[in-house]
Amino acid sequence: MQDNKEAQENKDPKQVDVETVSVADGEKHETKDDAAVSDADKLVSELQTQVADLTDKYMRVAAELENTRRRATRDIESAARTCGMGIAKKFLPVMDALEMALKQSPDDAGIKSLAMALESAFAQIGIVKIESVGQPLNPQFHSAISTVPADDAHAPNTIVQEMQSGYMYGDVVLRPSMVVVSK
Repeated sequence: MQDNKEAQENKDPKQVDVETVSVADGEKHETKDDAAVSDADKLVSELQTQVADLTDKYMRVAAELENTRRRATRDIESAARTCGMGIAKKFLPVMDALEMALKQSPDDAGIKSLAMALESAFAQIGIVKIESVGQPLNPQFHSAISTVPADDAHAPNTIVQEMQSGYMYGDVVLRPSMVVVSK
């Protein structure tokens, strides 16, 4: 017993006993080390929950940022398209005047070159003339202003004459063609 007492006296007071202590009724109680392990498990669990929450928040913010970028890009493209369409509409009367001048003087080289230059500029920015004469009437692209009786050369509901050219910008009609249709 004396050896036991000496061993206990020589123990460092900061050391904790790792054994479980038995109580008279047979229950076991945790020692300080078991409580420390339990607290560490709780702390790890809490940290894992925090990491999962922060990861979820990060993913949501990243997705929202990507959606905002897409929306901004789409809005910029839409604004540029709307601006381009507005400018293009301003040049349509110039093209109409050139077409009228060509009808009056079909051999004038100056008018021909000017019309070709404007048509080339239109093509470069995506403005295309709507084909009309000989085509069936399509209300999306043509506006019938007059009708003539159908004959052998023209089937009913076919465009016979174009009074004013129509134009498209991409897939949007800037101005429908004004046409005469056989009935």
